[in-house]
Amino acid sequence: MSGVKRKRNVLNVKQKLEILQKLDNGESARTVAEDVLNEGNTISHSAALQSVETLLDYMGQRGFDYGDITAVRKICVDIRQEMNKKQKQRHITDFFKQQILKGKFLV
Repeated sequence: MSGVKRKRNVLNVKQKLEILQKLDNGESARTVAEDVLNEGNTISHSAALQSVETLLDYMGQRGFDYGDITAVRKICVDIRQEMNKKQKQRHITDFFKQQILKGKFLV
């Protein structure tokens, strides 16, 4: 037996509240569920974006150099682009799944 523990996909109260808040903000249930399940392995795009936006607020309050703020804004743009790319991929995948179910494509 190895000493490696397996992580169970059990949500704690904080995660459940986070899901409800995201759903209230108009995020899709599928995206929220994927984010929560990925939390144990990687940082989700939405969590990263929230952190970087918080950093931007902090930098603005503390009077950081304009160049530094611009660099952090670029990171926000990059994260949003990555999120949009993932969303487009989901839409394309969902479209083809629907077409396959309707019998328009043979697999």
